[in-house]
Amino acid sequence: MLADNPAGTTEKDLVLRCQQGDTPSFKQLYRRYQQRVRATLYQLCGSEMLDDLEQEVFLRVWKGLPKLRQPAYFSTWLYRISWNVATDKRRQFAQNMSSEDDGSILNIMPSRPEDTPDLMRLHYQDLVQKGLQSLSLEHRAVLVLHDLEDVPQKEVANILKLPVGTVKSRLFYARNQMRKFLQQQGAM
Repeated sequence: MLADNPAGTTEKDLVLRCQQGDTPSFKQLYRRYQQRVRATLYQLCGSEMLDDLEQEVFLRVWKGLPKLRQPAYFSTWLYRISWNVATDKRRQFAQNMSSEDDGSILNIMPSRPEDTPDLMRLHYQDLVQKGLQSLSLEHRAVLVLHDLEDVPQKEVANILKLPVGTVKSRLFYARNQMRKFLQQQGAM
């Protein structure tokens, strides 16, 4: 599951080094997973406090690494921590999140005609984000992890501590709801 592995160092090796307090190995793990964690948190919680949430995830990872018994399952464990941080944040700010409007991206007007395709892409991403926000956190988590982060269903089940059948049914429901939302918005 490593995209950048120039020195042949495995994820498991890095985790084992981190468990011995090796800070440079943790920096390597951070660089490998930072964008994935950030994307997952964004899809689950939106842009509000994204930097703080990301920092909280990696702080929990650093503190919890000495207790991780199965270094080979680091990515599953990391996604579980991301899920927990997102869940905690959503509980704390449930009332604020329901009334928030992140539509400010739509106020950006293209300065050049060639900017229009990027604006359309941003508009579609905004619609997808709003569609995700319309889902329950349980359905959103399955959709984000599986469809957007390419995590296999069995691993999603491990991360969320659910049976694989529940993951499949939530994924089916979430995809249908997103399809309906996007159709109502004229994006499909």
